[in-house]
Amino acid sequence: MTQARHLTVAEGQQAFYHCVARCVRRAWLCGIDPITGVDYEHRKPMIASRIVQLAGIFAVYVYSYAVMSNHLHVVLSIEPTAARNWSDEEIARRWVQLFPAREAEQNTAKIAALCADKAALKARRDRLTDLSWFMRCLDEHIARKANAEDDVTGRFWEGRFKSQLLDDEAALAAAMAYVDLNPVRAGIADSIESSDHTSVQVRAEELRKDPSKADEPIQPIAGVRLGFDMLKDQAFARLAMSNRQYIELVDYTGRQLRPGKRGKIDEREPTALSKLGLDTNYWTAHVKGVGSGYWRFVASVEALEAKAAEWKRKWLKGIGYARSLVTG
Repeated sequence: MTQARHLTVAEGQQAFYHCVARCVRRAWLCGIDPITGVDYEHRKPMIASRIVQLAGIFAVYVYSYAVMSNHLHVVLSIEPTAARNWSDEEIARRWVQLFPAREAEQNTAKIAALCADKAALKARRDRLTDLSWFMRCLDEHIARKANAEDDVTGRFWEGRFKSQLLDDEAALAAAMAYVDLNPVRAGIADSIESSDHTSVQVRAEELRKDPSKADEPIQPIAGVRLGFDMLKDQAFARLAMSNRQYIELVDYTGRQLRPGKRGKIDEREPTALSKLGLDTNYWTAHVKGVGSGYWRFVASVEALEAKAAEWKRKWLKGIGYARSLVTG
C-alpha cells in the first residue's frame, strides 16, 4: 500500500527528501534519443541551472542532483526557519523572481502590491517552504521549454514526482551517493569527474580549483544563505564528513556497485563510513535500497517500524529490506 504524500511531507517542518521526476513521452528529457536520433544534450545545463536558481529562491538546501536522459534527481532539505526569518519584502521579492511581471519595470510595483496584501504574503511564505511548489516550479519550467522546443502540447512528466523522506544522516548520505552515482551506474560515465551535470562533479571541480577546501565540512551544493549556526539545533543539518571524505566515499561506492570499475583512490574503506558508523556491506546495500529497496521512507528498521505504528499500519514497504541489511 502506498502512502499519501502528506504523511511523509510535513508542512512547516524541517526535513530531508530525495525527489525523482520522470519523462512520460518517448522523447528524451536530455541526451540523444536512441529512436529519433535527436540530440537534447543542451537541456542538461539548463535544468541544472534551474535547480540551483530555485535553491536560491526557496527556503531549501540542495545537497545533490543529477540530470539524466529521461529523469532527474534532487536531494534537498526544507528549511522553514529561513522563511520565518525573511522580511515581508524579502518574501515578495523572492516570489516575484519566480513569477515576474510581463515587463521588468513592473516588478517593483508587483512587490509593493504583494507586501500590502498580508493574506497573499502569508500564502507565498508558506509556498517557499513547500516541497511540491519547489518541484512544480522546476518541472513546469522544464516542460514548457521542452514542449515549445518540440512544438508539441500535453503532458511532459510521468504524473507527480516521487519523493522519499530521509530519516537520518545515513539516509541523507546514501541518497546523495545514489543520486551522484546515477551516470556511473547507468554506464554513461566512467568516474565522478566525467559524470556531467551532477553535483558531485561540481564538488570535485571546486576542490580541483581550491584544494584548501578539501578538509572543510561538506555543505549543501546550493540554497538559502542561513549559515549553519542557525541550524545547530536540528538533528543533522550538516554531514559529519569533509568534502574530500564525501568524494572518496562516492568514488568507493561506485566501485562497489560496479565491480571492476577503476577508481582514483585505493580500496581501503573510506573514513566517512566510520563517521557514519556503518560497514561496507551495509552501506552499499543501503545506497542500492534508495532506488529499489525502500519506498517513501529511507530509514532504519526501528524507525520504519515506529513510523508504521504512527500511521496505524502493520507494514511499510522497505521494512523487509531494512531487516535484510541487519540480518545480512
